[in-house]
Amino acid sequence: MSILSRYIASAWLRLLGLCLGSFVSVYLVLDMMDKIPRFIRAGGSGGDIVRFFVWKLPEMVGQTASFSILMATLLTLGLFSRNSEIIAMRSCGISLLRISFPMLILGLAASFLLLLNAELVVPGCYERMERIERVNIRKQGINAVFRLNNIWFRSDSLILQAHLFDPEAKVLRGVILWKLDGTMNPTSRMDAESAEFHDGRWTMKGLVIKDFSQGRGYDVRRVQTMDVALNLKLDDLRVLDNNADNLSFKKLKDYADNLQRGGYQAFRYLTMMHTKLSAPFAAFVMVILGIPFAFRNSRSGGAALGIGASIGIGFAYFVVNAMLLSYGRSGELPPLVAAWGANIIFCLGGIWLAMTVRD
Repeated sequence: MSILSRYIASAWLRLLGLCLGSFVSVYLVLDMMDKIPRFIRAGGSGGDIVRFFVWKLPEMVGQTASFSILMATLLTLGLFSRNSEIIAMRSCGISLLRISFPMLILGLAASFLLLLNAELVVPGCYERMERIERVNIRKQGINAVFRLNNIWFRSDSLILQAHLFDPEAKVLRGVILWKLDGTMNPTSRMDAESAEFHDGRWTMKGLVIKDFSQGRGYDVRRVQTMDVALNLKLDDLRVLDNNADNLSFKKLKDYADNLQRGGYQAFRYLTMMHTKLSAPFAAFVMVILGIPFAFRNSRSGGAALGIGASIGIGFAYFVVNAMLLSYGRSGELPPLVAAWGANIIFCLGGIWLAMTVRD
């Protein structure tokens, strides 16, 4: 690596560290202001609260890294331009591509590191964080267990199994409910197409009830609807939905495949699966977009322009990405298109800007 490349890379890395540290700090403070009072009211100890936020740091880094990289790119080139370093480099015959090359390489490397963080670090940290919050701080028992293709829940003498929870409709699908006696032997089994939550109770629909209490064999009857007394709360099930964002690519793929084999739509989880790969590469897209934008405004470059442009570009990316992902989760767009659409659109925008920059 040449002296110039090391100089550009070191300047970019210093500003990236400053931006990332600042955003993570702000994120951490705001999250602490929101959660700490609730944790204290729940009786959480200081050590448990500290450990909760320590385990959440990898997730915070992953969520703020792309925006930090965009701002670091704009600030680096803005400060170079303000100090007339861009003019000096150009007068020595150095092309704009050559100036940009170290940042492009570092942006690509950062994307791969973010991918490793999302796949290898965040899932394990999220499990520890959830256990600390639910068990250590809120003193809740682990009555609900979530597997890749099953939800298990025990409530007194009832054991529930379901294949899928739809958070928007508040519906469990593919439900099996076992009723046990005092010796843990099953007395009945109820298979239902769905279970809906209304007015604080669960209503099972399309039931087939098998009664084992008659001795040998069992009686079968069909019932359209039945209310069931379960201590299962929607907040417990939303833990599964929230946790899906922090599952690895492989687990999301297995989950979506199992749902599809069971005859259920898996648009939501397929979109999440592809997003696990596309989201880290938003960092590289931000570098591609930020470099030509900074060069186009090199005469007025500086910290103020870099911060303002970062906010504008970052907000535009967030809106477009959120819109495409919502279409993907609802099945209006193919999950692959929805997950990668924002990256492709903004990458093409960056290439177009680069083509309009005078070399």
